[in-house]
Amino acid sequence: MAYLYLALAIIAEVIATSSLKASQEFTRLWPSLVVVVGYTLAFYLLTLALRTLPVGIAYAVWAGLGIVLVTLIGILVYGERLDVPAVLGLAMIIGGVVIIQVFSRVAAH
Repeated sequence: MAYLYLALAIIAEVIATSSLKASQEFTRLWPSLVVVVGYTLAFYLLTLALRTLPVGIAYAVWAGLGIVLVTLIGILVYGERLDVPAVLGLAMIIGGVVIIQVFSRVAAH
């Protein structure tokens, strides 16, 4: 159940973070509300995940997947482009999350 909470927390955080640009510095009401509700939900769900998961592992997965997913939304929704170093950096982040999940004895499975 902890990983379900963590996954939902990541989704809520990604939606909130992606809405920051649309909020235009909190001058647009609906995107600003999405940001506030999204972050509130994300942190609540993260606290539920932390009942079981070690904070370091949960945060590594949260941050790593969040970065990758927000980057993908930036590409698909906002037309942002990546250069080769950015792609390599994202690949290393994904690799780090995979290594933690597959090989770490600290991660609760």
